[in-house]
Amino acid sequence: MVVLEPGIVYSVVAAFIWGVYIFLLKRYFGGYPGPVVTVVVNAFAVLWYLPVTATRTDVGSVPTPGELGLFGVGVVLGTGALVGLAFVLFLDALAEGDVSYVAPINKLVPAFVLPIEIALLDQFLGPLQIVGVVVATLAVYVANYRGGSLADPLRRAVHSRPAQLALASAALYAASDVGKRVALQELAIPTTVWVPVLFVTAGIAVLPVALRRWTSVRGALPRFAAAGGVVALGEHVTSTAFALVPASVASPIINTQAIVAVVLGGVLLRERDFGIRLVAAVLAVAGVSLIAVGGGFRSLADVAAALPF
Repeated sequence: MVVLEPGIVYSVVAAFIWGVYIFLLKRYFGGYPGPVVTVVVNAFAVLWYLPVTATRTDVGSVPTPGELGLFGVGVVLGTGALVGLAFVLFLDALAEGDVSYVAPINKLVPAFVLPIEIALLDQFLGPLQIVGVVVATLAVYVANYRGGSLADPLRRAVHSRPAQLALASAALYAASDVGKRVALQELAIPTTVWVPVLFVTAGIAVLPVALRRWTSVRGALPRFAAAGGVVALGEHVTSTAFALVPASVASPIINTQAIVAVVLGGVLLRERDFGIRLVAAVLAVAGVSLIAVGGGFRSLADVAAALPF
């Protein structure tokens, strides 16, 4: 019997949680403005996560604002703002397009992370990462393929509003991922503190827009509370996975959430072009995987050797 190490199990669980969450957003929150969903869901996520922060945080390990300095505080606030804006754009993309179309495109975050890290953090671009960027880009092409001229998918990607929103969201998520790396590694902010701080700053960042577009959620508070619980659980499981296995192993597994979302959208919502979008999702995950593992391994054989199965 194959026994998976805990970090791999947490990564798989996180992929399912986030994939189901993407589907739930499309299915149950399409009638609410994105900023309103962001603020309310994040508020509930903080409430759900506070017991974890209270019981699992070593106060002495938490850096003060003075210790973080102006740069550190800017990273924390800026990262939260980017996450909030990225989530709003993602919700807008879901509102205008099928989840099976939007999810593969939005999961191309590592393709944007890579050039940011090369420019700011002296990240080396390996051969596997170059291949990964090409494969991930191919996923966008396939998601827009409907037959006809080979140039037609590119035209659809350029002019499709959901694709534009999904790509913009991915770019903002990429910038926020770099901020998370700095906050958790260079600034040494504990995960149990970082998670609620991220929720709060992301919510505050979009609060002015949410107030201008406010729609009453009183009749759906249980639904929003449940979504907040899913987000809190997803963030906790994801953080646990990254704490137990290398990011280059956890990230490709967690990003299979795109396939989960596409399958749920195609089967339960009966979205059109399910087959071609499933292929696009697989390509997106493959590209993400190559980009992620390319930073920590020299070959796919090294990746296989690192896995316990």
